[in-house]
Parts: sequence; structure tokens; C-alpha cells
Amino acid sequence: MDEELKEQFEDLKDLLETKQYTSLRQELEELNVADIAGFLEELEEEQLIKVFRILPKDTAADAFSYLEIDTQQSIITRLSDKEAANIVNNLMADDATDLLEEMPANIVKRILANANAETREDINHLLRYPEDSAGSVMTVEYVDLRDDITVSEAIERIKKIGIDSETINICYVLDSKRTLLGTVALRYLLLSEPDEIIGEIMHENVVSIHTLMDQEEVARTFQKYDFTSMPVVDNENRLVGIITVDDVVDIMEEEATEDIEKMAAIIPSEKPYMKTGVVSIWLKRMPWLLLLMISATFTGSIISGFEEALSRCAILVAYIPMLMDTGGNAGGQASVTIIRGLSLNEIEFIDIAKVMWKEIRVAALCGLSLAAANFVKLLVFDKVSIAVALTVCLTLLLAVLIAKMVGCTLPMFAKKLGFDPAVMASPFITTIVDALSLLVYFAIATRILGL
Repeated sequence: MDEELKEQFEDLKDLLETKQYTSLRQELEELNVADIAGFLEELEEEQLIKVFRILPKDTAADAFSYLEIDTQQSIITRLSDKEAANIVNNLMADDATDLLEEMPANIVKRILANANAETREDINHLLRYPEDSAGSVMTVEYVDLRDDITVSEAIERIKKIGIDSETINICYVLDSKRTLLGTVALRYLLLSEPDEIIGEIMHENVVSIHTLMDQEEVARTFQKYDFTSMPVVDNENRLVGIITVDDVVDIMEEEATEDIEKMAAIIPSEKPYMKTGVVSIWLKRMPWLLLLMISATFTGSIISGFEEALSRCAILVAYIPMLMDTGGNAGGQASVTIIRGLSLNEIEFIDIAKVMWKEIRVAALCGLSLAAANFVKLLVFDKVSIAVALTVCLTLLLAVLIAKMVGCTLPMFAKKLGFDPAVMASPFITTIVDALSLLVYFAIATRILGL
């Protein structure tokens, strides 16, 4: 937040505290609705409800859609049935659906009972689609045109229904069965002759999204075609809604956050960190920590199995952390690169041989470089024997190679089996690589040092 906006918020708080409500309302109406939402988020609950009621109904509804879901729930539960219904009626259907999906059933029932028939129909329509599908994030407020009307009739229709539409930049041309035939941009309508037929000037090569497409795939489609909105169709190519770029920004943020949490071995959370309780965070983190702790006991078992050998050459113990850390880091680098490539559809499972061959060459270069540097360090600074130095460095080379192979293949196999490849990230791969590196280390030490 910039300094100027901070000062504005402080002035608004002063007006609120001194009960200058008329001036407060006037000042708020001059702000962008997103900034109004930012101001509301900084208030205590009692003040928040008071300011929200001061706002004009339309402004309140617009600002409401920018608030965090917890704040929205807090407001809705404190408003009267009539006030809550007014907010929901003025929200875009997709925003209203997102709100109601997070609300308790008794409150949803109360809100829908007081909402108008059209709003209820739109919300119930969106609630039928699977979570994280295109159908669940689309909006049903769009401008549709018949293909047999004229440009002047189309403009009149836009004037009539455009105010309640998510966007009017692109209009969707349908036939009598609501089959999507094409699109026409508003600017083309304004530049065309009034008596021209829509079906003759529309753009027929339409890129559309299916209602059941995963929202992550939706975001990739937007990125590929660089559109600001796209139509959503059913199995019969009938238009059922549209997705706009503001929805895609939210999707990308949600998916990126989810992947980051999975890669850090955390069960994804839908709430912001500062609004998530300690117990909730514990429940999200504990399962993976427990699993990784149990799996790490295999590493201890391997070391215990070679305890007698290590007692005969205790210096080998000093290099175990370095070997395990280097292997884990190498595997993490490979896995992050592959997971990113899979999420962007740059890599497919069919490319696994090419990926492995590339990672083998990268591992060879990395491993040889690290081994050479470590060999010099072991002889010059640590003053170990050539046999010990050779054992450590050869293990280092193989550990990097193993780590790169595990790091690049596990995410690909995970996706092939229908799992999120982000699950196969650094913590999980590190545990596997640690165990394999130790087995290699002791096998080489046994051969070279005769333990």
C-alpha cells in the first residue's frame, strides 16, 4: 500500500471515530471499490459492519466482491436477511457462488430464500459443477446475440442487458438452441453498418472451454491465446457461461500457492496465513512431517547396519551429511524444473527418455565438478588418504546422478498415475535420495577400503 493511500485510510478512520458519517460516505464514494475493500479489511468487526451499512447499496456490493472470504462471511452473518439478499443479488453469479460454497448450510438456505429467482437459478446452476472445474468458476452474466438480428438491434440489446454483464467487449452469437456459433467484438459492432446481419460479421473460429475442464488447464488456455474472456460450453456446444481474465488471475494465484505448499510437504490451505489458526496449521503440516520422519528411519537403519564398518574408519561418518545434502539438493533442482515443465505442458510422459538423457548429462557435469572440487579439499585441507577421498568423491558423483534420475522421473510417474506432480518434490525426493546415497556410500567404501 502506498503512503498516500495509507494517509487516506487514516483520515477515513478519524471520520469514523468522530462519527462524521456523511463526510465518511462522501469520501468513500470517491475511492475505487478495491480500495474501499482494502479500507474495510483494516477495520474491527463492529466498525466494519457500521461502515458497510453507510455505503450505497451498489458500492457495497461491488466492494464486497473484493473482500477476503472470512470478511465476507462475517458481514453476511451480521446483516439482516434483506440486506444479505441485496448483496448476493448484486454480486456476479460466480462471486456469489464462491461465497456460498464456504458458508454454513443454514446461512446459505436463508440467503437463497431471500434472493431473487434469477440469482437463485444462477447460483444453483454453478453449484452443480465439480470443484475447480471451469463450470464452477465461470459467470453466467454475459451478452448473447442471435445470429439473425441486425447490428442496430444488437446494440440495443447490449444497452438493455450490458449493465448486468461481466463484460461487453465480446458478445457471443447463438442460434435458437443456444449453440455457440461465433463471437463479435463491440468495436466491430460500432464500426459496422446498422442494417448488417450479425451472422455475416461474426468471427466463427471460436476457441471455447468445456464446463468440466480443470481450472489449471483453463489458465493455460488463457495464457496460450492471450484472451480477456472465453466462452464455456457443454457437450452439445451450447453456451452456458464465460470466464474472464480476473477469474484466471485468481486461479493462477490459487494453483501456484497450492503447488508451493505441496512442494514444501504441507497440505494446501484455502485461508491466508494470518487468518489460519495454530491448530489448523498443525493439522496441515503434521501428516507429512510424520510420514517423512517415519521414512527417514530407513536412513538410520542403513547407518546402523554399517556401524561396525564405520567404527573401523570413523572419518567416513563426517562426510555423510555433505553427501546426503548434496544429493537432496540435486534431486530438488531436477524435480522443481520437471514439475514446472509438467504444469506448463512443456513436458509430457512420452518425453521421459529425453528428460532422463538430458539429466544424465547434467548430472555428469555437476557430479564431476563437485567431485573434483571436493577431492582437492579432502586432500589439501582435511588431510585424508587418497582412498578415503576417492570413496567420498565417487559416492558424490553417483549420488548426484541418482538424485537427478529420481528427481526427474518421480514427478512424471506421479502425473502419469493421476497424482499432482508437486507432491513428488524436495522433501519426498530427499528422503529417497538419502537412503540410496548411503547404500552407495557404504558399498563403495566396502570395495575400496575393504571394510
